[in-house]
Amino acid sequence: MPNPLAYLVAGARPNFMKIAPIVRAIEAHGGLDYKIIHTGQHYDREMNEVFFEELGIPEPDVFMAAGGGSHAQQTAKIMVTFEELCQAQRPDAVLVVGDVNSTLACSIVAKKLNIPVAHVEAGLRSGDMTMPEEINRLVTDSISDWFFVTEPSGVDHLRREGKEESAIHYVGHVMVDNVLYQAEKLKDTDTSGFETSALKASKQRYGVVTLHRPSNVDSAEMMARIGGALREIAAELQLIFPVHPRTQANLEKFGVDLGPNVTLMSPQAYMPFLSLWKDATVVLTDSGGLQEETTALGVPCITIRENTERPVTVDEGSNVLAGTDPVRIIEEARKVIRGDGKQGRRPLLWDGKAAERIVETLARELAQ
Repeated sequence: MPNPLAYLVAGARPNFMKIAPIVRAIEAHGGLDYKIIHTGQHYDREMNEVFFEELGIPEPDVFMAAGGGSHAQQTAKIMVTFEELCQAQRPDAVLVVGDVNSTLACSIVAKKLNIPVAHVEAGLRSGDMTMPEEINRLVTDSISDWFFVTEPSGVDHLRREGKEESAIHYVGHVMVDNVLYQAEKLKDTDTSGFETSALKASKQRYGVVTLHRPSNVDSAEMMARIGGALREIAAELQLIFPVHPRTQANLEKFGVDLGPNVTLMSPQAYMPFLSLWKDATVVLTDSGGLQEETTALGVPCITIRENTERPVTVDEGSNVLAGTDPVRIIEEARKVIRGDGKQGRRPLLWDGKAAERIVETLARELAQ
């Protein structure tokens, strides 16, 4: 009798960081077959053969080339193409990760075809309905069959929303599996060719910045406020800022000058970026994933947002939710710079084995 077949859906580069440990765990387990489905939600020239080699997984079995467009256009294109794919070869389960449009689109298609859905990173909630990701999370969790949860808040939210206890699985975090795997691999990697290596070598101490959320970068007033804070922090600790293209365009459009101590560079591939931030004095970010990765490696993180759907990084980890008030951002950065920053710990089950737990559970459920 053949193994059950699971479609593993990813739409953008960060999704593959979450899929990779699951692929490695499936191959080690031997009781499941899988296909990696790349919806093509984001085209990324960095996602080449070397990228998948670094992750320790094969290239996608299917590339759907959904491309850009509005949220509705993108979601619709993914749904139409994924439905055709599922009808051509019906999988036994569809596994989606995170909270991007591909997550939403493929879970809806699967559910309407009566194919069970597994959601990895289920139950996370920011409470902010202006975030497209929050809508994607809520809808995906409303129709999923199995919920693989990264932190206690996720379990609480799913229970409150009436999900069956037997369907909720607190497994730890595949993003942490991946960052631990890659950090170990980095020890044996020749980093001399990384653009980030020369920058690191030129600075004794430095901070790293990432900003991409529309609420932070699409408003001239907000960009000026955050930019002013970064400029003041950089007077005490030089900052390195791999800039998202939209953020770069808005810095220029709004005339925000970050000053001489903030080094702007192009977005980085995973390993060069990991090499950069893992040794930073502090990371200032509005990224959800980076809040978790810094907690996993114990790097001080200041989150420039009013809310977070990942509260365990604040409750237990090395993350501080500073909001967007420049005074608070500067105050928290100064604490870290002078050595008075928060000391966090790695949360329960963030041990590099979340993917193994997911695969064991999925294999057991599909064997019934």
